Amino acid sequence: MKFLHLSDLHIGKSVNGVSMIDEQKHIFQQILHYIQSEQVNAVVIAGDIYDTSLPRTEAIRVFDDFLTDLAQKNVAVLIVAGNHDSPERISYANRLLIDKQLFLCGSFAGSLQKVTFTDEHGEIKFWLLPFIKPLLAQNYFREHPIETYDDALTAVIKTTNIDYNTRNVFVSHQFFTKSGVEPIRSDSEQNPVGGLDAINTSIIEKFDYVALGHLHGTQKVGVENIRYAGSPLKYSSSESHQTKSILLVELKEKNSNIMTKTLILTPLHDMRKIKGKLETLISEQVSSLANKEDYLHVVLTDEEELIDPMGKLRSVYPNVMSLDFENSRTKNKQSETYLSLEQTKQLSPFELFCKFFHKSCGSEMSQEQERIVRGLLETEATE
Repeated sequence: MKFLHLSDLHIGKSVNGVSMIDEQKHIFQQILHYIQSEQVNAVVIAGDIYDTSLPRTEAIRVFDDFLTDLAQKNVAVLIVAGNHDSPERISYANRLLIDKQLFLCGSFAGSLQKVTFTDEHGEIKFWLLPFIKPLLAQNYFREHPIETYDDALTAVIKTTNIDYNTRNVFVSHQFFTKSGVEPIRSDSEQNPVGGLDAINTSIIEKFDYVALGHLHGTQKVGVENIRYAGSPLKYSSSESHQTKSILLVELKEKNSNIMTKTLILTPLHDMRKIKGKLETLISEQVSSLANKEDYLHVVLTDEEELIDPMGKLRSVYPNVMSLDFENSRTKNKQSETYLSLEQTKQLSPFELFCKFFHKSCGSEMSQEQERIVRGLLETEATE
């Protein structure tokens, strides 16, 4: 049996105010092409279908179109809800859609949802688990002390009757880690402080394959058969160095090697970081090296004060998403960027604005700019 493992679609997401809908439509067409070219039997989507629990109409329509296209490919589709999703919305019409080989697991009802397929080597059981929190698990496993995410997942697995002599695939949208292995994380993920959502992979190591969602960089978790598919698009500057893809997984007989293949996805516009002096970056010699319409995060290294650097950049690169400065002044004053609550209370509104201006522009205000700001603050104070 061959199936595609993907996750973290985040349909409807905007990055720095730019909608990713067209990019997502483009990627979905590539996934549909891979289904046909690789003769896939099933598609597994491990959570975060939408970017928000209340997706816009356009996002719902795009997902509906994608599911319709998948149904026409005559493949089974298995989906679990992620932490960004509304469980009820993902579960909608689940029982009706099973006849269409569409298995939607949005809500956790006390046990893993099982889907069984058969190939020439026998049965393959897919165990579906949507994103759950410890508090929800407590409602179903009162005999188990549950305080952490690890406790919750341990209870779920231990209370499920799984025959490990047959082939089993676990699908989940949780943060699984292995001791001694540092996961690759990105700014576009929701990262609880201190890794409180971390779950040890020891409780899922008996599965033949584990299809995970949540982390946006494709990676294995210590062993070959426990993997994050990663997001199909770059959703933050911290992902600009990543090559986005989906995973093709082939299961043969029990105890044989799991075959995985990385299928590269190509966006309409790449997301890149460029760094250097303004005049160098906007020169034809440099700008012609790649697509000028890519989504860019720019770092300027100019020492002198610049007039309208964003305007000049966007005259060449229309999709500049963010602008930072890196020069001697920003380095010298980096320690002053972050202020405690007590420090902010001691500063006047003008001083606070000066800090904000420096953080945003990487330089001090000119005398004329200071005059304008003081005038505005004084006007505000008298009204």
